[in-house]
Amino acid sequence: MKLIENTFQEFVDAIQTAGDENAFERVASRCAQRLGFQRFAYLRLDGDRATLISSYPKSWTSRYFDLGYQQLDPVVLRAKVERDIFSWGGVARAPAGSREQRHFFDEATTFGIRSGITVPIRGGFGRVAAFTLATSDREIDSDRTAGEWKDIVQQVGLYFHVHVSAKLEAAFAAPQQGESELTQRERQCLGWTAQGKTVADIAVLVAIAPRTVVFHLENARRKLGAASIAQCVAVALRRGLLV
Repeated sequence: MKLIENTFQEFVDAIQTAGDENAFERVASRCAQRLGFQRFAYLRLDGDRATLISSYPKSWTSRYFDLGYQQLDPVVLRAKVERDIFSWGGVARAPAGSREQRHFFDEATTFGIRSGITVPIRGGFGRVAAFTLATSDREIDSDRTAGEWKDIVQQVGLYFHVHVSAKLEAAFAAPQQGESELTQRERQCLGWTAQGKTVADIAVLVAIAPRTVVFHLENARRKLGAASIAQCVAVALRRGLLV
């Protein structure tokens, strides 16, 4: 028990000084690894807008949002209706859900996300967040971990959510000093993305190659300091850049 208590205290101390997404990612990654998990993910959904901070492979998170997996992800759907920490995945548990959801879990496994535990976090006006510790290790007993360490892991998830909300929302609300202006083409691509258009759709609408669309979206993401295109759209909307 001393391990998890020390890990939690270290996490609480470190989260106080985290001031940007990279720092939040480092703090949560270290906590996850100290608890025996390889990766973590924090996903917040506010209507159609999504905020993600995670140590998942970037190739997986990009695919996740490009294919709209947040709409069918069984873990996210479960987090929307449950209040207590829960475990998921693992070799001992038969795949559940629709064929698409089983395929989703199979695909996640190829990226090293086999099982884990998730803390659901409810917000006002239908907002929901989920803090997840995940692993590809077949030997970790997620059910047991979720039971024995329930209170502390729940607090880790809530602490992370509160500090991210307080510090990053304040940063999003104020324009960044010296921030590079988005070009007209970057605004166009982000604007169409905000309306649910795919890269292929935008390429046709704007009359440029798909790879050029990706180039403009990635440039906008870097300029706004976002971790994903979905978060980039959310930041641009908050700052009124797409009006």
